[in-house]
Amino acid sequence: MKKRETLSSRMGFLLLSVGCAVGLGNVWRFPDVTGKYGGGMFVLLYLFFLLLLGFPLLTAELAIGRAGRGNLISSSARLAGKDSPWPKILTAAFAGNLLLMMYYTVVTGWLLAYTTAFFDDSIMISGDPGAFFGALVASPGRSTFYMAVSVALSAVVCGAGLRSGVERTVKVMMVLLFGLIAALAVRSIFLPGAAEGLKFYLYPDPAKFTANIGETLYAAMGQAFFTLSIGIGAISVFGSYTNRNHALPGEGLTIIVLDTLIALLAGMVIFPCCFTYGVDPGSGPGLIFVSLPNTFHSMPGGRWCGALFFVFLSMAALTTVIAVFENLIDFLMTQGHLKRPAAALTAGVAVAVLSLPCVLGNNIWSRIQPLGKGSSILDLEDFIVSQNLLPLGALAMALFCSLRCGWGWEKFIAEANTGKGMKFHPGLKWYFKYVLPVLIGVVMAVGYFQIFK
Repeated sequence: MKKRETLSSRMGFLLLSVGCAVGLGNVWRFPDVTGKYGGGMFVLLYLFFLLLLGFPLLTAELAIGRAGRGNLISSSARLAGKDSPWPKILTAAFAGNLLLMMYYTVVTGWLLAYTTAFFDDSIMISGDPGAFFGALVASPGRSTFYMAVSVALSAVVCGAGLRSGVERTVKVMMVLLFGLIAALAVRSIFLPGAAEGLKFYLYPDPAKFTANIGETLYAAMGQAFFTLSIGIGAISVFGSYTNRNHALPGEGLTIIVLDTLIALLAGMVIFPCCFTYGVDPGSGPGLIFVSLPNTFHSMPGGRWCGALFFVFLSMAALTTVIAVFENLIDFLMTQGHLKRPAAALTAGVAVAVLSLPCVLGNNIWSRIQPLGKGSSILDLEDFIVSQNLLPLGALAMALFCSLRCGWGWEKFIAEANTGKGMKFHPGLKWYFKYVLPVLIGVVMAVGYFQIFK
């Protein structure tokens, strides 16, 4: 068997994993639900569910990759046997990587378009970010161009090699990402409405926390689950590239801390801006593409703050795209027996072509509204990934690690605890086998109810 590529350092492994976990939901969803459901008290509840739900599942995904030395499909085949049903079950989850790229590259392209527009001052001159966004998504040519740029950048980085391309690039991008979000947070806390915004964001408010305790609990649980994108094996491949010097529970906890830090800093940028300029922080994607650009238009030095903010968002999105691309490329190299450059080219062309329905769903194919009036192809693709493949994949991984007919608890716990650092207690088998499936089922069931009620 051909010797597998490895990362050059533990830092590379951690930053790649954080880059994969950090997504746009950290920026537009986490601050929204935090402010809505009790500020600091919600943050504590969110952290509790991260440890209860996200932490063990992230560790399981990393362990599958490190033990199997491959992507989710090849690893499960090595660990449970090719004749086992588990590789087929987890193949469906792994398909989420491709489906995720079919719309995430389009959104990343929009961010790149905004970054360019802030640097050339076209948004500030027009004074109407909403019209800019409407024109962008309504243009098949422009949306396709920027989507293709995001695909090409990711394919080139991955094609250059694991160490010289993926690891080196993502290391630089993550350091810049942390620096940018910290600098923007400092700038925001000196805005006139910063104190009021930060109080709304982080001050523990028992009234908001208990107003609808069931909805609050689900919001915290759902955010803790979806923020790490666990369930499609996106992070497991990086476990396969690292060594066994450190136990995986400690590595998983470090990834979660860094991911949460970015989410918290994003809120410290957004809420002062929103309260200073009278913007609703709960406007979802519209917050990023319309509301916040309007605040930058009104802010002294707003052109450059906006440019840096969209550089930050573009890098956050691109690190995720690069990480998921690496999964697809590893699949083509392992199962398709392609060399890395050919695999990168094949994945790039396939993703670009398959992303076209998402592009066209906002213009030429806008009459296609698969989830009801006002929905789009992007909404359908996100629904399939977020509400189906992620939770079902996470459920399969929890059972794969705990059932004898899968990998088995003893083998999983031995792999997870190999190395120095924090370890799992061997007595947690019941938690993986019974509690985690119930929690995942709750996330999935309530998510369906909220969408179709």
